[in-house]
Amino acid sequence: MRNQFVLFSILSLIIVGAIAHFVWNPLWWLMIVLIPLILLGFVDYFQKENVIRRNFPLLGRMRHLMEELRPKIQQYFIEPDTEGKPFNRLEREMVYARANKTLDTTPFGTQLDLYAEGYEWMNHSIASLDPHTLTEHPRVSIGGPNCKQPYSASMLNVSAMSFGSLSSAAIEALNGGAKIGDFAHNTGEGGISPFHDNQGGDLIYQIGTGYFGCRSEDGNIDWDAFVERTKPDNVKMIELKLSQGAKPGHGGILPAKKNTPEIAKIRGIKPGEDVHSPPYHKAFNSPEGLLKVIQKMQNLSGGKPIGFKFCVGGKSEFFAICKAMMETGIRPDFIAVDGGEGGTGAAPLEFSNSVGMPFKEGLVFVHDALMGFGLRKDISLIASGKITSGFDMFRAVALGADVCYSARAMMLSLGCIQALECNMNTCPTGVATQIPSLVAGLVVSDKKVKVASFHKETIQSFVELLAAAGLKDHTKVGRQHINRRVFMNMTKSYAEIYPYVKEGSFLTGVDIPESYQVDLEFARAESFV
Repeated sequence: MRNQFVLFSILSLIIVGAIAHFVWNPLWWLMIVLIPLILLGFVDYFQKENVIRRNFPLLGRMRHLMEELRPKIQQYFIEPDTEGKPFNRLEREMVYARANKTLDTTPFGTQLDLYAEGYEWMNHSIASLDPHTLTEHPRVSIGGPNCKQPYSASMLNVSAMSFGSLSSAAIEALNGGAKIGDFAHNTGEGGISPFHDNQGGDLIYQIGTGYFGCRSEDGNIDWDAFVERTKPDNVKMIELKLSQGAKPGHGGILPAKKNTPEIAKIRGIKPGEDVHSPPYHKAFNSPEGLLKVIQKMQNLSGGKPIGFKFCVGGKSEFFAICKAMMETGIRPDFIAVDGGEGGTGAAPLEFSNSVGMPFKEGLVFVHDALMGFGLRKDISLIASGKITSGFDMFRAVALGADVCYSARAMMLSLGCIQALECNMNTCPTGVATQIPSLVAGLVVSDKKVKVASFHKETIQSFVELLAAAGLKDHTKVGRQHINRRVFMNMTKSYAEIYPYVKEGSFLTGVDIPESYQVDLEFARAESFV
């Protein structure tokens, strides 16, 4: 093939040269087309990095072109409506319809296989209610018994996504939507940027292992900076991030070339230097230490709700935190539970696919553990795991959540097309990129209205499901309301799959589920190990 290419190239040049010499004007354009292609072929012929291009000059480049086009062709021409990942077309179209206030109903019945293993549904009631008689925008007060500034939270809020991961326009549009719809916007661990503040929406300030926004020079927490950063009225809650579903147990690095003066100012770091976010916290190394940090945050923030977010790993570690709560008397105001299927953060494939407890099991476990220690009544639970629809919210509440976070659905409401280029800085919709020309395409004044519209329509859907189940409010939703097909000819309710733990049972030692006994026995308040 390589020798044939050389002969073809030489003959092409001779023939085209001869034609151009004798018939000058009509065929001169052939030289303009062929000569660059032949030169490109010679580059492929002599390069050593890529075997396909070396063995098949010029033609070998088609493979790279097809590899680049493959996801697009798959999504637009091949992928069935119900099988796309991580969100199928039905889910994406529902978000787009609600964001744009267009028709979001579906014709001619479901496309789902109701007899496939894993299919889930909720129980409706013959004594269903008129949804107009229920609270239009249900809210939950977050703050423990000693909280001085509890926050009345919407049941659906923007999950953690940092400026830097998302564009300035995307951050501002999300916050503008939160302002219009009266819900909260989690900042992500990259600190509070001007784009979080410009629209005036409520903020949940997330602090990760890098402590951005309140970071000391040695990489620990700067408590004076923490006080200043949490003082503004738009900062309603503070969330200490232990881990995230996209890559639990994995740290990160902000390369020097991305550490611009703007980013450095927001994060409280020196520009032009590599900055590491370790997989662990420097401010504490034990369950008791974690709670002391939370207590200090509660005091220094003026009594705003303080909580932590994590993806469940070893069960004994969370049992250890619960035991530390009992021994110290310190309680977080809320806990956000992320699932291993989380995904806005770019992560190694092994961590995305194979690390961290999935959302349902994680949420059930945390709820049950808090119930077993008699702590659940004092601590709100926030669910974060592919929350897209009213049914997703209903299911999360049935498993034990009080309120929900949504990340990727909020991105879709901004116009995200699931191009799967979040980690490449080439997002075509201007959502997950820092390229100015792409960011300019995302118009904040338009997109913030769409974010608010998606939120409003999804909340309305959730309220309608409550009414269909004959429930006056979300506190009445239980595991018995959701069913799952476990085999083709067998279904079980969530109450059967995830049996409830009796309140205080871990303290009395009576009726402790067998699956919890070993981890509960080994848990110690003074150590995660």
